[in-house]
Amino acid sequence: MAERNLDFNRIINRRGTRSLKYDFAKRRGMPEDVLPLWVADMDFETSSYIEDALIERARHGIFGYSEVQKPYFEIIRAWMKRHHDWEVQEKWLVKTPGVVFALAMAVKAYTKPGDGVLIQLPVYYPFSEVIEDNGRKVVSNTLYLGEDNRYHIDFDDFEKKITEEKIKLFFLCNPHNPVGRVWTREELTKLGDICVKQHVIVVSDEIHQDFVFKGKHLVFANLKKEYEDISIVCTSPSKTFNLASMMMSNIFIPNRDLKHRFRKELDAAGTSQLGVMGLVACEAAYSKGEEWYQAMLSYVADNIAFTKRYVEANLHGVRMVEHEGTYLVWLDFRETGLSTDELEKLMVHKAKLWLDSGKIFGESGRGFQRINVACPRSVLSEALERIRKAIQE
Repeated sequence: MAERNLDFNRIINRRGTRSLKYDFAKRRGMPEDVLPLWVADMDFETSSYIEDALIERARHGIFGYSEVQKPYFEIIRAWMKRHHDWEVQEKWLVKTPGVVFALAMAVKAYTKPGDGVLIQLPVYYPFSEVIEDNGRKVVSNTLYLGEDNRYHIDFDDFEKKITEEKIKLFFLCNPHNPVGRVWTREELTKLGDICVKQHVIVVSDEIHQDFVFKGKHLVFANLKKEYEDISIVCTSPSKTFNLASMMMSNIFIPNRDLKHRFRKELDAAGTSQLGVMGLVACEAAYSKGEEWYQAMLSYVADNIAFTKRYVEANLHGVRMVEHEGTYLVWLDFRETGLSTDELEKLMVHKAKLWLDSGKIFGESGRGFQRINVACPRSVLSEALERIRKAIQE
């Protein structure tokens, strides 16, 4: 049986499907007719092999407590080895209902109330939320936008923040959401060596690891043996195969003590088995989804190139930050002269677009907008045209 879901140009009506992206505009303060390209959720049907596996499991009709068996790990192991040259071990694996949940558990497992947790703003906003909501302090080694139109790390400030704030835990985002960086071996090694020297635990959010368009994704824990010992690596098929509502992630913790402390927090939170459909979807995705994944990746790469060309030719005062990874493009509107609030009004009420405002990623995100380009080309074209008209007016 061949893969059926390879028409990424097809527009699928998602309204009325309990879609967070499409059905909750009014509840979130947006006009009902807004075009949503905000949350990291693709507008593509997932692999037909995943659909078929879920339908087959649903037909069984009994949905009691479920757990994985040996093939589950072997399938994940094969994907990580093939795509990221990483040999994972079964004893490292902990399953959680999502990466953000895992971040929260790490905060509770490895820090105390009042401790600082280091992040690199502008960054995926739940990083800050799970730190602050658990009574810890957000400390930022803020990234800077270089003359090469790429974001960079201030390594002196990175170490200074660790020592001054007595940091025990660092959240690494690789590939970085929203700025689209795929960190190099040199950059990750500089960070890693500092963390080893200063006894800092690294939670590496690698959920976008399968979306790399320039460079190569390097698993942080795989770079040096000593990094393995301080790492919690967060992965999931949810971004790669558009399975966010399946609520499942694969977290790898090679250090026995760190894994024990993490598991203790999971037990305290009352989590045990995950939903069977998420487990079925993960197995099908990693074992049979390769053709769909490659076709989707190629389509998204073309959308990124299309966006770059369009912005350069048509959006005066807007710059697309150099893009290396994820399907979330970071647009710089600062040269339009619009304030953050004016930009927001322009997007929502004139362009009738729902993007992610840069300000939610931290103070350094003001003047930027994040746009999700994992959608049919005609939808992306319409969105960019709306921005052009709104700015022109």
